[in-house]
Amino acid sequence: MTIKNITDHIEKIAPLTYAEDFDNVGLLVGKFETEVTGVLVALDTLEETVEEAIEKKCNLIVSFHPIVFKGLKKFNGSNYVERVIIKAIKSEIAIYATHTALDNSNLGVSAKMAEVIGLKNTKVLIPQKGIIKKLATYVPHKDAETLREALFRSGAGNIGNYDHCSFNIKGEGSYRGNEYSNPAIGNKGELHIEAETLISVIFEKHLENKVLKSLFEQHPYEEVAYEIVTLDNIHQNIGMGMVGELEADKEIQVFIEELKQLFGLKMIRHSSFVKNKVKRIAVLGGSGAFAIDQAKSAGADIFITADLKYHDFYKAENQMVLADIGHYESEQFTKNLLVDYLTKKFTNFAIILSEKNTNPINYI
Repeated sequence: MTIKNITDHIEKIAPLTYAEDFDNVGLLVGKFETEVTGVLVALDTLEETVEEAIEKKCNLIVSFHPIVFKGLKKFNGSNYVERVIIKAIKSEIAIYATHTALDNSNLGVSAKMAEVIGLKNTKVLIPQKGIIKKLATYVPHKDAETLREALFRSGAGNIGNYDHCSFNIKGEGSYRGNEYSNPAIGNKGELHIEAETLISVIFEKHLENKVLKSLFEQHPYEEVAYEIVTLDNIHQNIGMGMVGELEADKEIQVFIEELKQLFGLKMIRHSSFVKNKVKRIAVLGGSGAFAIDQAKSAGADIFITADLKYHDFYKAENQMVLADIGHYESEQFTKNLLVDYLTKKFTNFAIILSEKNTNPINYI
């Protein structure tokens, strides 16, 4: 079992192409071909996390937060980031981070928050744009069905609850090969007219290499004519945050107390209780002030997130309640999510949940 085997499965639910541009995700330390002795799943990778991995004979740490966020110019151990990297390299322990790739997954951080709260009818709060691409290619009629099926097997042609979706137009294609050509149909140096089908299929951008591989493998022509464009459509299942509903209305005070118990909170910073009862709930793990307007637009009675600043609380505009439950607290179940997922994929392999509490914030 190699690191690549593990990370390939993680990237099925959290493709790295969906991470935010500012982020640093993927394999930060180590080599993909390394044989894995065990996997330690943590929220943060600190020196104590590396020590825990050594103790539990795990040579791969799957972490939510990336220990290296900005470029490092020196490795002399002058700060905790450099010390972690030095310790990991010396101990031959690899580090992989998911961060906003998992944030943008509908099976990720916010989805886990919604599950813990018990929300129903959930959907992504801020769906991403630029995720859906369209491939158009031209193929002889007799090869159209074979090529379509190959593209479908690669993941193209999926739209919501539907698969095998394509658009096809019959027409004529023309070409003439030069002296160095080796045409599959027709003769070099001669103009050839072929009855062709224009096939159009959409796909998610992380599948592009796989889709193109299928195209080139199954297309009969020596030179394959195709085009790929990025669509403006939003992707309903990829993006930040979630919004859903409780089974029934709850008194705001009752809900807040239940929230504290579910997330193990000593306190919650919140705006005024402008709602007596709540039912529609928006959540976003980690720093979520940027999503306040979207939560309001979604009709949320309360928006649960973290890292709200003083003036952020005014943005509720008396239309909903804002609840800041803490950064670590909002993301704490992420490592459970990853352990559960990997354990199902690798039933006879050591996937270990870190026992370390890496929350740097304490409350009195």
